[in-house]
Amino acid sequence: MPATVSSTPNVILYFVALVLPPVAVFFKRGCTADFWINICLTILGWIPGILHAWYIISRSERQESNVVTSS
Repeated sequence: MPATVSSTPNVILYFVALVLPPVAVFFKRGCTADFWINICLTILGWIPGILHAWYIISRSERQESNVVTSS
């Protein structure tokens, strides 16, 4: 599987997630369960919120790349 480079909006989201993890998740997924889970994780600790936000951003990158390659 070839390595892919993140698009510019996703790179910006990674940096936004460092400061405000729930905002990055909201921009990527909207007001879904992932957003509320991230708020809870951020309240419990800043680092779990960041890790979850990065996971959501990277997971959606993989899903977007699978859609492009399967078309």
